[in-house]
Amino acid sequence: MEIYVVLKVIWAVLLGVLLSGLAVMVGMDMGVGTLLRFVGKTDGERRVALNIIGPHWDGNQVWFILGGGAIFAAYPTLYATSFSVFYVVMILLLFSMIIRPVAFEYRSKVDAKKWRGSWDWAFLVSGALPMIVYGAAFGNVLEGVGYHYSWTGQYYQDESFLSYLLNPFAVMCGVMSLALSIYQGGTMLMLRSEQPIYGRARGFAIVGSLLAAVIFAVGGVWIAHMNGFAFTSAVDPNMAATPLNGQSVAVQAGAWMNNFHTYPILWALPALGFLGMLGGSAMVAAGKPVVAWWLGAVAWIGVIFTTGASMFPFLMPSSTNPDQSLTVWNSTGSAYNLGWMLVFALVFTPIIITYTSWCYYVMRGKVKVEAVSHDTHSY
Repeated sequence: MEIYVVLKVIWAVLLGVLLSGLAVMVGMDMGVGTLLRFVGKTDGERRVALNIIGPHWDGNQVWFILGGGAIFAAYPTLYATSFSVFYVVMILLLFSMIIRPVAFEYRSKVDAKKWRGSWDWAFLVSGALPMIVYGAAFGNVLEGVGYHYSWTGQYYQDESFLSYLLNPFAVMCGVMSLALSIYQGGTMLMLRSEQPIYGRARGFAIVGSLLAAVIFAVGGVWIAHMNGFAFTSAVDPNMAATPLNGQSVAVQAGAWMNNFHTYPILWALPALGFLGMLGGSAMVAAGKPVVAWWLGAVAWIGVIFTTGASMFPFLMPSSTNPDQSLTVWNSTGSAYNLGWMLVFALVFTPIIITYTSWCYYVMRGKVKVEAVSHDTHSY
């Protein structure tokens, strides 16, 4: 196997790792924001929830930059096309996320009930909406995206953004993403809060994990019967990075299950997802939030890698012109580019993980209402 093909496969796996890291770390913060008005009944309790993620939320947002940057550098054609196809959705996502840092900084500046209540609603919107969009994006890609290229390589969009936002399957995927986010946020609140926040967060975490498991099962049955994409002739993994020629693709019912039929070992991935969700729910019920948090990470990894394994090597199939679908083989950067990116990833990723772990270790412990109420530097 040529080195270029090896690098393509490696970066396909690394993309899954980055998307999983984004889901776990950002999803946790978004889950706390979504739950803020429900786990905190008083201003002091809500401030406790905010200060639990306060030292880390902006650092966790970097996973968005890492994910977008990796797609930009490793899959430039995918980056350009996907950000164009989902442009309106991306703007909606960005506006919701712009509200978030403003809410963190401004909420406690004025000691007025209406003022702080308004920013609490902003936390709900800026927490729930990004996770719904994140999950819906996976649903849209699984169903195929309406776009095609002209002979000059010019991109054309063939579907309205409303078809992506109001798509039943995509909405279901968005709800599942939100449920996992609520679960992850709930376990984080359990880790660092006391009663009554602890008990409320525990209830929401259990509901989130069980709801996610149900949707994951329903989604699996749905995907097994929906139209997928498959090559109808041999394709060269070492092909040029252009979607204009070099592959023949057909839309076939149940095609997304082909990889699982060919490689049964891949069934371990959805099993991992269910293990994380159901096992996590059991650990939450048993009052073991540390184990539950890590099982939440396992659930995200299982879900995202199940999707990737089902679609491989497709990245964003075209429902308009399937032959022009973007795949791992035809939308990557050069071998030189992927090689140097891999070197930097191997050097800096362990550093980032080590530093992040150290930050969480240093700022461990319970956050109490009395502490944040008398601390002028707290949120």
